Amino acid sequence: MNYRTLGKTNLKISELSLGTWQVGGKWGSGFDDAHAEKIIHSAIDSGVNFIDTADVYENGMSEAAVGRVVRSRKENVYVATKCGRQINPHLDAGYTPKALRKFVEDSLKNTGLERLDLIQLHCPPTDTYYRPEIFGLFDDLKKEGKIANLGVSVEKVEEGIKAMQYDNVTTVQIIFNLFRQRPAELFFCEAEKNNVGVIVRVPLASGLLTGKFDKNTSFDAEDHRNFNRDGEAFDKGETFSGVDYEKGIEAVNELKQLFPDTDNLAPVALQWILQYPEVSTIIPGASKEAHLMSNLSALDRKKLTQVQIKKMNAIYKEYIKADVHQRW
Repeated sequence: MNYRTLGKTNLKISELSLGTWQVGGKWGSGFDDAHAEKIIHSAIDSGVNFIDTADVYENGMSEAAVGRVVRSRKENVYVATKCGRQINPHLDAGYTPKALRKFVEDSLKNTGLERLDLIQLHCPPTDTYYRPEIFGLFDDLKKEGKIANLGVSVEKVEEGIKAMQYDNVTTVQIIFNLFRQRPAELFFCEAEKNNVGVIVRVPLASGLLTGKFDKNTSFDAEDHRNFNRDGEAFDKGETFSGVDYEKGIEAVNELKQLFPDTDNLAPVALQWILQYPEVSTIIPGASKEAHLMSNLSALDRKKLTQVQIKKMNAIYKEYIKADVHQRW
């Protein structure tokens, strides 16, 4: 495992870490504590020392599983969680210091931890980024010893850049992958300038970039890849990175031609992200231990050549860029 510095937190974290949205089972299929704990233990055994969760993942059960495992280990494992998505309707008016304080305290109870290494606002509405009192709350929570660091998880590049204007924002979590390349432009430059850690989520475009799907693949009724393709439940960009599914399959088929001896494209897609030094860590999810090991195998592969990277980027420009580049 290789380790990178998480911005101004100065934490040294695994460049491939673990996201736990679906760690206890496939999206929509219920949560299995034992299964979740097995995956988390395997990740730590493999050198992962940064785990990302959220209070809304299976109504706190993901946080609880992460907490149980981390408390049982001797290694120093950093826990990041998120708050704000419980606000319903999810509007700026619902973001109050009182509500957010309660969410943080509930996450401490769920995880059983004395302090959260990183608490992140969970994709708040754009207007919330213009309210200093919301960000100021977390200075108080830090003084009280309840959190160590504040970050934000964003939908849009502009939100991430705005968040960096608050000195206490140490990290920005953002969607970035071969099919969502815009953050590599101004956003990465601003993150480096402000010494803000970059946490990459949805690195495989909800599985699209694994190369395991085709036009006939079906998804469970409760799986967001089935019901949120047009943004019916939350931001469309969270599902397949906002890419039209059939067009995405066409682009992936081109990738397969570029890597004809590779059955699983996931490690290749992760390698493409790791080429960027501005990225602090990638947090792919895993509903099976095999998925975790597949992701971690990216570290053992021969590095991508500049010719391969150029051809991968050309596929993005031909099939994807016009539809998604300026939207997020």
